Amino acid sequence: MIAITVLAVGKLKEKYLTEGCRDYLKRLSRFARIELVELPDRPAPQRYSAAQVKQVVEQEGRDILARIEARDEVVALAIEGKTMDSVTFSRMLETRMVEGASRMVFVIGGSNGLSGEVLARANLRVSFSPMTFSHGIFRIVLLEQLYRAFKIMNHETYHK
Repeated sequence: MIAITVLAVGKLKEKYLTEGCRDYLKRLSRFARIELVELPDRPAPQRYSAAQVKQVVEQEGRDILARIEARDEVVALAIEGKTMDSVTFSRMLETRMVEGASRMVFVIGGSNGLSGEVLARANLRVSFSPMTFSHGIFRIVLLEQLYRAFKIMNHETYHK
């Protein structure tokens, strides 16, 4: 059974989001060892310079990289990443598992994005849409797509 870690910058505050994540984590537990790790959202002043934004993103990047091991297969969720439909996403996940990935780490950055170091470490960059989502909503979307991917892999009814 593969281990999947979702590294997400920021803590969910809304009950409906935490409940949605909890539901999909429970559903996914029959397919994978799954964990959702919330990393600190580094504070930045309300009006901040490009240099201050860069500092925040770099610190968040260091926090993320500290949780990634050398053998991990890392998927950075980034707007400039590769887009794919649910079946292709499922095949990508299955291929990585067949090739021997023991842990896949999906990375959701903070509101200012991912550092260059995190993007460079990623084995793959994936974009779910050119649209911008709140980080809480996106966590549920990612977990739902992971669940859908496993249902597709196992030829179970859910995906249509």
